[in-house]
Amino acid sequence: MTKTRFAGARRAMLAAAAALAAVAAVPSSAVAQKANWPERTIRLIVPFAPGGVTDTSGRLIADELSRRLGQQVVVENKPGASGNIGTQLGAEAPADGYTLVLAFDGTMVINPHVFAKVPFDTLKDFAPVGKIGDAVLILVAHPEVKAKTLNDVIELSKSDANGLSYGTSGTGGTPHIAGELLKQRTGARLTHIPYKGGGQAMSDLLGGNIPLVYTAVAGAHAHVKAGKLRAIAVSSAQRTDSLPEVPTFIESGVPDFVVNSWVGLLAPAKTSPEIVGRLNEALNAALKDPTVREKLGVMGIEASPGSPEAFGEQMREDLGRYAKVVEAAGIKLQ
Repeated sequence: MTKTRFAGARRAMLAAAAALAAVAAVPSSAVAQKANWPERTIRLIVPFAPGGVTDTSGRLIADELSRRLGQQVVVENKPGASGNIGTQLGAEAPADGYTLVLAFDGTMVINPHVFAKVPFDTLKDFAPVGKIGDAVLILVAHPEVKAKTLNDVIELSKSDANGLSYGTSGTGGTPHIAGELLKQRTGARLTHIPYKGGGQAMSDLLGGNIPLVYTAVAGAHAHVKAGKLRAIAVSSAQRTDSLPEVPTFIESGVPDFVVNSWVGLLAPAKTSPEIVGRLNEALNAALKDPTVREKLGVMGIEASPGSPEAFGEQMREDLGRYAKVVEAAGIKLQ
């Protein structure tokens, strides 16, 4: 080999070695960043206004994560468009572990079907961290309604030329979807009356202006206990601890009827599995804490610790299940 060819080969070898070193350095740097995470404040986007159950549960979890991660988790309320605006901000945030989104089932698995267009893809734009819990739903009736069981409600609705009206917190919410699913599964003649919140619906029910309301257990619990409302059934898989005397829809004769309103945590897509894993570990530790479980219970939320994979699978299943309900009911929002 001539000196010129030797020098050329040597330069090529050195260049290749330098390139390999550069490539090797990138993963090392990334690993170091993941190992040191979190190094600064984490923001939790709550896509609703302050004060509601979703916001309150998010603040509780933010405090618990702050304690377990050693960095403050700060809630940022970004309301609008039934949660779509704040959720979009989360989808577009850097996938560095410093932005989380409070996921609500209405936003993540119902909005994509009832809105003509949503600015995010539930499955592609987010990395599931874990479910926080389920808010059990309940069908309640005014005491003057001549129905004590779910079968009574169904038969009464079919015997009345006008059917029965049921109120909810608004069009496209989980209680509305549950009511429409009940109609589809049983043939009950039910007319949806949307209100601008669960409180308004409950006031009209207590006043005898509407016969039925589908709502979260937390909003009806005190009135049921006081005898001001009659509980018909809860749409959870098992009876709820707060109203153990109330049967489920399954027990009442509607197989596989489980419709809960859930809340959970998401990170932007492509957030590293290591960071997602640490977030999930901290979240589950909080959800297993008796004090945290009790505080969530007061909000009507039953803590549900689990894996990111399980939460992701539930979102996927609910997206498919609710698509059919929404299409059959013809529910649309602009």
